[in-house]
Amino acid sequence: MRKAGGIIALVAGIFGVLAAGFTLLVGGVGSAFKADNAQMVVGLGWGGVVFSFIVIVLGAVAMGSNSRIPGMLLVIASIAGAILGGTFVAIFMLLAFVGGVLAAIPASRAATQSA
Repeated sequence: MRKAGGIIALVAGIFGVLAAGFTLLVGGVGSAFKADNAQMVVGLGWGGVVFSFIVIVLGAVAMGSNSRIPGMLLVIASIAGAILGGTFVAIFMLLAFVGGVLAAIPASRAATQSA
């Protein structure tokens, strides 16, 4: 389950970076046209970039680790990214949350004994 959760988190993190880039683009265009709250959108874009990179790193660590800690940190990072990354990034942080839950669930005994 840890490898599946890590792969899901990697995919979610990559798409989260793309979504954060789009959010930065929209905030930059809004700032160029002097729109209200454009700086807040830019801030949300940078928050999305930071937490998406954290999700990518934790997804890679969760795939190679036998501990539940990277999965739990992945859940925390995905919640923080959903709050501080904006709506478009939050969609992919939901996917990262699922990956974190899968990475935190221990493998069943039957699966570990057969492998």
